[in-house]
Amino acid sequence: MRVALHTTVRADRIAAYEAAHREVPPELVAAIRAAGATSWTIWRSGAHLFHLLECEDYARLLAELERLPVNVAWQARMAELLDEGHDYSPAGAEAGLPVVWELP
Repeated sequence: MRVALHTTVRADRIAAYEAAHREVPPELVAAIRAAGATSWTIWRSGAHLFHLLECEDYARLLAELERLPVNVAWQARMAELLDEGHDYSPAGAEAGLPVVWELP
């Protein structure tokens, strides 16, 4: 399945957000893959972040990552950089952007 997400980085933390993503812990990358993700791309336009995630089951992916120490630490780090409103917990599994149109 493909999941599109929109989050917003704090305007004064854009450089820190990009720096953090240049050094994503290998253990987190491995955990994301093990939870069923095959691809995750993030684009930025100003403070707006657009994610495209491909995975087997997004809700399951979130549930598997939720309590892993490497993910808990990463989410705490991201909480310092992102505006409120993002939710990478199983409760936020329905946060994906709805498809409006797709080129067949």
